[in-house]
Amino acid sequence: MIKRLLLCTMAFIAFTTATADEGMWLPSLIKERMKSMRALGFKLKAADIYSDREASLKDAVVQFGGGCTGEFVSQSGLLLTNHHCGYGSIQKLSSVEHDYLTYGYWAKSLDEELHVPGLTVSLLVSMTDVTDRINAGEKSEDIIKKASEGNGYRASIEPMYYGNRQYLFVYRTYRDVRLVGAPPSAIGKFGGDTDNWMWPRHTGDFSIFRVYANADNEPADYSKDNVPYRPKRFFPISTQGVQEGDFTMTYGFPGNTQEYVISDAVDYVANVSNPMKIELRTRRLQIISEAQAKDAAVRIAYAAKHASIANSWKKWQGESLGLERLGTIEKKKNYEQEFARWAAQNSEYATLLDSMHEAYKKVVPGYFVRELFNESVASIEAYVFARWASHLAMDADKDSTKLNELRTRHANFIKDYNVEIDRKIACFLINEFMKRMPSELIPQQLTDAVSGNGGINEFVDSLYNATALLNKELPLTAAQILVDPMVQFAGWFNGIVEANRGYIYRNISNVPEIEKWYRPYMQALRLWDKERAFYPDANFTLRVSYGTVKGYENADGEYHTHLTSLDGIMAKDNPDIYDYNIPQQLRDVYAKKEYGRWGTHIGERHSVPVCFLATNHTSGGNSGSPVINGNGELVGINFDRTWRSTMSDIEFDPSICRNISVDIRYVLFVVDKIGGAGYLLDEMVLK
Repeated sequence: MIKRLLLCTMAFIAFTTATADEGMWLPSLIKERMKSMRALGFKLKAADIYSDREASLKDAVVQFGGGCTGEFVSQSGLLLTNHHCGYGSIQKLSSVEHDYLTYGYWAKSLDEELHVPGLTVSLLVSMTDVTDRINAGEKSEDIIKKASEGNGYRASIEPMYYGNRQYLFVYRTYRDVRLVGAPPSAIGKFGGDTDNWMWPRHTGDFSIFRVYANADNEPADYSKDNVPYRPKRFFPISTQGVQEGDFTMTYGFPGNTQEYVISDAVDYVANVSNPMKIELRTRRLQIISEAQAKDAAVRIAYAAKHASIANSWKKWQGESLGLERLGTIEKKKNYEQEFARWAAQNSEYATLLDSMHEAYKKVVPGYFVRELFNESVASIEAYVFARWASHLAMDADKDSTKLNELRTRHANFIKDYNVEIDRKIACFLINEFMKRMPSELIPQQLTDAVSGNGGINEFVDSLYNATALLNKELPLTAAQILVDPMVQFAGWFNGIVEANRGYIYRNISNVPEIEKWYRPYMQALRLWDKERAFYPDANFTLRVSYGTVKGYENADGEYHTHLTSLDGIMAKDNPDIYDYNIPQQLRDVYAKKEYGRWGTHIGERHSVPVCFLATNHTSGGNSGSPVINGNGELVGINFDRTWRSTMSDIEFDPSICRNISVDIRYVLFVVDKIGGAGYLLDEMVLK
């Protein structure tokens, strides 16, 4: 009995003690964290981080594309982000003749900077608590509409603490973004999937873009008349490096955390969702990798697809292992028991946990169906295009431009599509769908087609042989598209699609039937657990996280230091493996030790720093985030977490959770010595 009480007490302490390094804080409220930040070495004021009225560091940070962060490093709109954030753009601009993925790209002048169609960056204009306005009866849509008025402005209202607070975020989006420079993939993606999420890390994960605007510095569509954007603020760059214990702050757009969920949610992630998704993606990656190894064109066409599939696949594996190691499910249950004892004395919350447990029981089966469908049938490329085609074809009679739009989409689709890869993946995924899906939800047409053709493989072969959607040209009429076999196949799943329409939530806990209980739960936790530091879960809104440069004990007797160097790259160099076959130019520089100003003493060695570790709390979306020192100077670009840190979206463990950044000195070294683009450094303020 004593042992059980001790375990409960330890679990309670684990979830109530906030470390200085934990948390993703709203910049507009960062004044509340100043004492903690100053104790670690931060020297600026709260207004330097965020201000609605004056230029502040927030004006140097952007949402890059659909899910990353970037930062301005010059008064001429020069922008740094991760190589993997720019990867899709670099791939889009590449071909076998101009393989910018493999060989990199460096514009020698503004005229050589390459426009990336569809790429945008968004700057946060302001964030405002509008909870009282909404509670007073003002409509959210009216608030958003008014805030969105003007060229390039957009707005959204995002819930914090499961809706207990509502914040209005106003952004300005710039639509002319151009590629300036990218290292070869063997630098920018060094180590590939093998090193992804791992430490020690030696990846030069950066790329360089420039934002353009019209003559008035306002957003504009791409035009040769546009000029480099002039940001209100940009980051000066420290060339002095980092030492263990130095303050670091990450400023970016973390995408998703769920720190306050109950044990039911963790159990679903660790024991139901992750295992299914990992297994299905493992085989997809094998099929793609086998094809890429045989053909350079396929390697380029499927590079971004492979990276996208693999990133979450490996993250989920580390997350599940971390949750198991920490015993998070059991700790959550013990925490809930302590809460229940307090809640029993408060009639408003006495049955709250019971309601939450019951809500999960009802939601889990349907949520799993949605995830299984997305990871199986909805991951077949031909299926996805067929759904686009059917929707556009149905509207063609009313709008003659729809067929032209379809043909444009088809051309973009076919450019990076390999029918044999997709056919093999379809065979596997349809089999998994039929094996795992509740039998009553499997479309009867699919069951009949598989039976009538003698099996899944035979059915898939007949389907892919019969469709015309996968031809290089698409001369079909709207009527022909609607009766195409692949479109018909896609239509068999309309019931599942319709049942899940609008069912797109960040996590199972955000499903309305569950989420409604988290609002009073968060209210209750803050009344009960008064020592806990509550920060809102990440939801791709601008946040500050901070900590210090620090290594960690990876295993008994195995300490991982905070810094890696060029020597580690050379130790991994292997011309026979694509991801480790570094450019000859880098070998030559290393052999001659021609490091220039970027060389430094690392222990007893003279080398170039490559990556470093810190204790900042980060998540997906923080990729590309600026990492700054106590003076507000850029020292690195965040790009990853260690594999043993990936459970930090659910539970942050200060002893092991580390974010990984590419050292800004390695970025400058590559630009200067490998890219021959030292002229770009002239734009920057180097200290």
